[in-house]
Amino acid sequence: QVRVVESGGGLVQAGGSLRLSCTASGRLFSTIVMGWFRQAPGKEREFVAAINWNGASTYYADSVKGRFTISRDNARSTAYLQIHSLKPEDAAVYFCTADGPLYDNGDYSPYYWGQGTQVTVSS
Repeated sequence: QVRVVESGGGLVQAGGSLRLSCTASGRLFSTIVMGWFRQAPGKEREFVAAINWNGASTYYADSVKGRFTISRDNARSTAYLQIHSLKPEDAAVYFCTADGPLYDNGDYSPYYWGQGTQVTVSS
């Protein structure tokens, strides 16, 4: 079992920036894939980004590419999602995910999920 905890959500003006953080414990952090999904009200959960075990490979949904950056600090057992140029459609609950297969085409099926952190975008 892996415990996943994300934080950093909040209310940000459209065009602004935000950084989400995520810790994962219960397994050696440096061996597992980390990622982010999001779910807006009335919509299905969607993939946002993922990063492989050593940070060498990253994957992004087309909707966030160029604005979001996923990174990890294995020494701190922490993954991050740096968000820039926030759009109203970015408003959602953001879920950090851990472990599970990550394929070269970006397909990712996480095994563990955090509780979510709310990102709200004002206009």
